[in-house]
Formats: sequence, structure tokens, C-alpha cells
Amino acid sequence: MGTSILNVVGADQAPVLPTAKAPSDRVFEALTTADQVLLRKLLTEPSDYVEHPGFAKRDVEKRLFGGAATLTGRNSTRFEDAPDRMADAVMAGERLPALSYEQETHLFMRYNFARMQVQRTLAEFAGKPLTQSATSRLLAWGHRCLAARTVVVRLNMPLVLAMAKRTRLSNVDFNEMISEGNMALLRSVEKFDCSRGYKFSTYSCRAILKSFSRVAMRASRYRGQFPAEFDPAMEKSDYLERTRTGIENDCVDELKEILIRNLAGLSDVERTVIHERFAVGRANETGMLMPKTLEQVGVIIGVTKERVRQIQNKALRKIRLALESRFLAA
Repeated sequence: MGTSILNVVGADQAPVLPTAKAPSDRVFEALTTADQVLLRKLLTEPSDYVEHPGFAKRDVEKRLFGGAATLTGRNSTRFEDAPDRMADAVMAGERLPALSYEQETHLFMRYNFARMQVQRTLAEFAGKPLTQSATSRLLAWGHRCLAARTVVVRLNMPLVLAMAKRTRLSNVDFNEMISEGNMALLRSVEKFDCSRGYKFSTYSCRAILKSFSRVAMRASRYRGQFPAEFDPAMEKSDYLERTRTGIENDCVDELKEILIRNLAGLSDVERTVIHERFAVGRANETGMLMPKTLEQVGVIIGVTKERVRQIQNKALRKIRLALESRFLAA
């Protein structure tokens, strides 16, 4: 019979789980993005499994998965699994009746057997880089873990909602309770031992209720430290906005003085270009400032629009230097 890591370490010691090194860059880059994410998780977050007496039986893989673990193709990261109508129905979002004890046991055995195979692969290559074949099989078992866990979680998520509605905590946000309950459900899936003869709902309900208690205690401590509700409107300050507006207004005033007194040392042609292009101090009959195009300014001073652009850029550089020396430097 296989032995779980938790069975060979003391209760007061954290289990030292086996870990392997990542495969070569060539093998890793050949994987899909989803497989790369899963591989990183398996290598950096190795998880233990829950032992079951049925794992020692010779035909365990056939009873759990319909046959021996065979990859669908060379370098594939999926096993050839027999059709599973329940899993397909859950993934399709169909409403299913509650699982019987036998169905639940079969599902958890699949989940923990796959986790056991993941751990054995990591132990086999502990301290060594994974080969291409080992990487494929590790990912295939990892996908079986995810598939079984997804089915269990989706079938039991209504349990979290039902218990949150029954547990009335006035000082706790309902969405926060749901979030904590879902996390407790995930932890329960990893720790549940189906060989003890209990239904998973019996085990997970206690964990979910404890998570609600933790939320309530955390909310109570928060209320003690912050008795008033947080109001973002009261926290907002317009100091930066007023400071920015004041600086912009000062820059505009300084710029006007530079242009009026010609403190930038612009030539007559440059002043004409700036005044016409940006409608500085000029207005038409309606009192509206009307900036002109490069071509229109070129007609006024008798040059091409490209030459107007060059004169404009040179004048703007002079104005910027004057503004920096008079205002920004101060």
C-alpha cells in the first residue's frame, strides 16, 4: 500500500513534499500557455494527497479511469479517458441531483489517485530536471486532478450559498461570506477522506461555518478600530488639482508677457508666424481668435508651408527656453 507523506512525518512537523526541476527550455516552450501555467503550479506548489485502501488494488486505474494511463499521442499532455457523462454535464452547467455516497467516493478516489501520481512523478525526479515524457505524464495527471476537483467544487458551490443565507451576520458583507465560503470549500476538497464513510457535505459544512466565524471576528476587530464607515468623498482632496491649476495659470500669464514684450528675442518673421498660427492677440469681426494653417501663414509671409513649420519650431524653442529661464527655473 502506498504511504502518504503525512503518514511518515510527525503531526507537529510540516510535510516535506518532493519537488523536481523544470524541464529544458525546449520542452517548456513547446507546451501550450495553459500547460506552462499548470506545470509552474505543480513544481512550485506541490500538494499532498489523501490515502485510500483502494489504491493498493491492481486494477485501480481501470476502475477509476476506465483503463491504464495512456497518452493520447506523442508529447501529448492528456490521457485517453473513457467518456464521463457526469463531468460533461457539470462542465456544461447542467443541474444534477446530489451525488450518492458511491459516486462521491469514486470521484474523490479519482482526485486523490491523480494527486498521488503527481507526487510520485515529482519524487522520482526530485532535484533533477523533468524529461519530456515525464513532463507530459505529470501534466496529464495534473489535468485529471483539475478535472475531478472542478466537478466536486461545482456540484457543492450551492452549499456555500445556502449556508451563507442561513448564517445571518449583520456586520459582514454577504459577498465576503460567499468568497470565504468558497475558499473553505476548496480547502475541504483537498483534505477530505472519503474512506471514513462520511458524505463530503457533512465535512465541508463545518469548514464553511468556521470560515464564516473567522469573517465575523475579522469584521468585529475592524469595527473596533474603525467605528465609522469609510467615505471616499471625505477622503478626497483637491489640493493637487488646485496647485496644478494655479501653476498652469501662472505659466499662461508668463507666456503672455514673453510674447507681448518679446522676451524670447523673436524676429519679426517669427513673431508673425506665432501670432498667425496660434491666433495670439488677434480676433476677427465676431471676436473669435482664428488660428491659421501653415499654408495660410505661408501665403502671408511668402514662403512654403514647410518653411513656415521650420520657423514655427525655431520660435517655439526660443519661447520655451525663455519660459524655463524666467518661471520654471524659479
